[in-house]
Amino acid sequence: MKFCFDLEMLIKDLCLNEEIKMSENKQEQKSNKEKRSVPLGVWNKCDNCHEILYAKELNQNKKVCAICGYHFKFDAWDRINLLIDHETFIEYDHEMTSADPIKFEDLKMYKDRIKSAMAKSGRKDAVITGEGKLSGLKLGLGVMDFSFLGGSMGSVVGEKLTRLIENSIKEKMPVIIVSTSGGARMQESMCSLMQMAKVSATLAKLSEARLPFISVLADPTTGGVSASFAMLGDINMAEPNALIAFAGPRVIEQTIRQKLPEGFQRTEFLKEHGMIDMIVERENMKHTLSRTLKILLNLNYSDGKGVKNAKN
Repeated sequence: MKFCFDLEMLIKDLCLNEEIKMSENKQEQKSNKEKRSVPLGVWNKCDNCHEILYAKELNQNKKVCAICGYHFKFDAWDRINLLIDHETFIEYDHEMTSADPIKFEDLKMYKDRIKSAMAKSGRKDAVITGEGKLSGLKLGLGVMDFSFLGGSMGSVVGEKLTRLIENSIKEKMPVIIVSTSGGARMQESMCSLMQMAKVSATLAKLSEARLPFISVLADPTTGGVSASFAMLGDINMAEPNALIAFAGPRVIEQTIRQKLPEGFQRTEFLKEHGMIDMIVERENMKHTLSRTLKILLNLNYSDGKGVKNAKN
């Protein structure tokens, strides 16, 4: 009889525990339902100061935190619209897509990764190129897109940038390239690494034609992109606090077995050590690019105090 009594008590305990769990689940579901009453995408948290920001105001502020000035990642088309005069941009090579030259496969096939990236980003690859007018000045523009496989540089990125530069030489236009990239795309192996040399060689031809190239570095610009064309500008500009590096700080620390200085590989550190010419906030980027190009091209420009001529 004692055994039966213990068994009965055990069953009661189990039932009680199950009721408590069901009650907790109902409360959690109710809490989640209340949380979902605020639509997704209404608020953003700043990665720097951790303040909660109203998404609409953040977008109006060009994805820059109004509290601390932190620059969020910026969509490629938003950046084009920021820099280029309204309805003057003409895109090049829109339909160019990546092949799978070595039939690469890791956890999934490379060609499947490309399809997923296209569906997620709405882009064909990790760069948008074309021509347009910046404050009335016609130029060639390339803008990398970090949302497409981390802005990695494969054959398509290299080919589109090369064609952009070649067409700019033909049309006698200056070139601006905005970089934000994790580096060369490993799934294309040597084919992606060759793009470093190809784009750099074409930029040498642009220099021979005495046409300016301004490189704008956004967060992050790393790997094979920072090791090639991103650092070859006649003027290298960067947004504040952008990560600009070849290898990451953790890899370097493990290699040299030393603690790196504070702010190492950030824009401000690089400017202090001569790797970057200018740090420009996103709000001022168009005006700064316009003024710099006009100085390089010996054209009249305004410094806000009146019209000047670069020859003077």
